[in-house]
Parts: sequence; structure tokens; C-alpha cells
Amino acid sequence: MLKVLALIGLGSAIGGVARYALSRLVAAVAGSPTFWGTFVANVLGCFLIGVLYGLFDRYNVLTEHWRLFLTVGFCGGFTTFSTFVHENYSAISEGRFLAVALYASLSFLVGLLMVHVGHIAAR
Repeated sequence: MLKVLALIGLGSAIGGVARYALSRLVAAVAGSPTFWGTFVANVLGCFLIGVLYGLFDRYNVLTEHWRLFLTVGFCGGFTTFSTFVHENYSAISEGRFLAVALYASLSFLVGLLMVHVGHIAAR
């Protein structure tokens, strides 16, 4: 059990660092800090977890430990609901209701679509 927890923790740490790096990259491209970095990370993470679970369903690849490292650990650390919610809360506090509606709706719909596309890509 301790090995599993360590693998999940390591995957989560790597995923969190990757998300931060991606957010910085998106902010640099956009020219200012923005929630689009989190959006891109969530969309990519949804696609990746779809691909991974699609591969796991179709083929007997990787051990359970590696599966947990990649999905619960890396994808869990890479995508982040708490940051997503806080960004929406901040935008609501600033009265940017249209931005919140767009961001929240797109995040959910595109994320759902990317999980589906990930499953299809794995087949």
C-alpha cells in the first residue's frame, strides 16, 4: 500500500509541475496571466486520461501500479478542479459573469469531448 501511495504522490507532483509549466507557457503566449492555462491543462488532461483508460480497457498494458501513477497521480496533479473553481469564483467576484459561463461551460463540454476522443484514439 505504501508503494501505491508513493507512486500516486510522485505522479501527482510531476503532474502539478507540468501543469504549472504549461500555465506559464500559455500566459507567456497570451501576454498576461489568464485562466486559459488551466483550461488547456484540463483539456489535455481529459484527453490523456481518455487515452489511458481506453488503452487499459482494450489492451492489458501496464501494471495496476503504473495505471494509478498515470491516472490518479499524473492526471490528477495535472488537471485541477480546485484551481478551476477558484478562478471562476474570482471572476464572479469581479462581475465577469459571461466569462465564467463561457469558461465553465467550455471546460466541461470540451473536457467531456476530449475524454471521449481519448477513448476513440486508444482504439
